Amino acid sequence: MALTREQIGQSAGRKLSAAAGGLKNTKALIGLDGFVDEIIAVVDKRHSFNEFDSVKTIAQLGQKILNAAGQSSNYELVTRQMKLGGNGPIMANALASFGMAVTYVGSLGYPAVHPVFQEMAGRAKVISIADAGHTDALEFEDGKLMLGKITALDEVNWKNLLERVGQEPLTGMVDEADLFGFVNWTMLPHMSDIWEKMRTQIVPGVSKKPRKFFVDLADPEKRTSADIHAALEIIARFQGAFDVILGLNLKEAGTILEVLGLPAAGDPEADIEPTASAIQKHLKIYCCVVHPRSGAAAATATASAKFAGPFVKVPRISTGAGDHFNAGFALGQVLGLSLEESLCCGVGTSGYYVRSGISPSAAQLAEFVENLPAPQ
Repeated sequence: MALTREQIGQSAGRKLSAAAGGLKNTKALIGLDGFVDEIIAVVDKRHSFNEFDSVKTIAQLGQKILNAAGQSSNYELVTRQMKLGGNGPIMANALASFGMAVTYVGSLGYPAVHPVFQEMAGRAKVISIADAGHTDALEFEDGKLMLGKITALDEVNWKNLLERVGQEPLTGMVDEADLFGFVNWTMLPHMSDIWEKMRTQIVPGVSKKPRKFFVDLADPEKRTSADIHAALEIIARFQGAFDVILGLNLKEAGTILEVLGLPAAGDPEADIEPTASAIQKHLKIYCCVVHPRSGAAAATATASAKFAGPFVKVPRISTGAGDHFNAGFALGQVLGLSLEESLCCGVGTSGYYVRSGISPSAAQLAEFVENLPAPQ
């Protein structure tokens, strides 16, 4: 008999509690991006210098922009928070919050690490090889608009990786890792080359112990289909040396189905489990996981599962929710949890983060998933 959502949460929570003390011996190597994120509200009506109503939805902002066609229009932006950003740093910071031994290599400021990454540097080993990018994250009740500036990320390339980290130290970091993830392919113009060089020049020098390779393409829609297809082929070639996990949000999953020539889902959100299965089978990788805001699904060659998340309509913060899901799911997989339990860890980590604005410890996550809130 299949376990209920509550039983899966309780089982995952017990296993997390049991594993929490040993997470300091579980090692992760994450990279390569890095952004300074400004979390921004768009002013709708201002009542005083300190009081204003913000634009609540992307649709409302879109209508304002459409109404301004052929005219001039002014939009006031209010920075609510400046924080570390980028798929890699947010995921790494969440993994470190669990208690894992994390090494982060990426664009965190060069030659000096930017102040927004200093807290992460206190809980993880960081090696910066380039200046950080910058993102203006316009947040709304129904989503967010990420306005990225990536000029500095041209410096995230194989030459700088070798010169500023070293081939032997890099090989050692991969060899020690239980979890390896160089993420945010879309925003890093040289990532495909780095992946291929890693596969051919670094991977042959590491031991054969089991390790997970987590990949997040990060909204590849703006890249050409040929580029996306080539990147997926490189990722698939890691399978065998590592267990490859491809993480996708709902929009990304639709893009990948199209690029691979697979049938589009009839109902994209309802069909996330067959979507994950179709992509996993086509690429012949260990696992594909798809995570819309309401839950998540994952598939391997031998199993698939779907799990409803603790969705909340008005989150405290939404930027970074997907990266927290990735961290939670990866944690579950590294600890050997089932697909259902790993999905529970993923949605639980994301749910905790969007409610509180902070990354949970393993103990906090265990308590949260054992009493997982119903969707709101």
